Amino acid sequence: MARPSTHSRQGRQGDRAGREETDLLDKLVHINRVAKVVKGGRRFSFAALVVVGDGRGRVGFGTGKAREVPEAIRKATERAKRTMIRVPLRDGRTLHHDMQGRYGAGKVVVRSAPPGTGIIAGGPMRAVFETMGVQDVVAKSLGSANPHNMIKATFNALINIKSPRAVAARRGKKVSEIVSRRSGAAAEAKAQDHDR
Repeated sequence: MARPSTHSRQGRQGDRAGREETDLLDKLVHINRVAKVVKGGRRFSFAALVVVGDGRGRVGFGTGKAREVPEAIRKATERAKRTMIRVPLRDGRTLHHDMQGRYGAGKVVVRSAPPGTGIIAGGPMRAVFETMGVQDVVAKSLGSANPHNMIKATFNALINIKSPRAVAARRGKKVSEIVSRRSGAAAEAKAQDHDR
């Protein structure tokens, strides 16, 4: 049987990459008008902050600056697509565990939540979780309200989230040992709260 030519195979890979590009969701988080003072007066340009995700655990953010708004958004979207990270999700709907993230004066806390909770998060953080495909999460920003710092702090928290499988592989244990210990610790904490 004749093998397909490399040209057609590359074409198919290109189609797949194109399809993945179109599946991405993007959200404009913030747009800022910046002025540069030059000899003839002020020259205005626009800085855009965009979050991009595939709705299945991959998410990225990017910034772009241009003289026109659409061009700034396009640049930011391109950069966001190049810097995407994969975050493991529990049951495809929430995070595996609670985490804190910091960036500059920005500090955020993200917590996993039971089904039906929804996305409880403010502005920039909500955009990250919506594009990432998280359905249940509780998040709180405790520091700077600057959207750039909030997004970077959120990504700092998401990068450090590990799945039980990854933790088990690193420690050389079974996934069941890790998960049962987690549920046991939660039950123990609940019992201590009850005793108080």
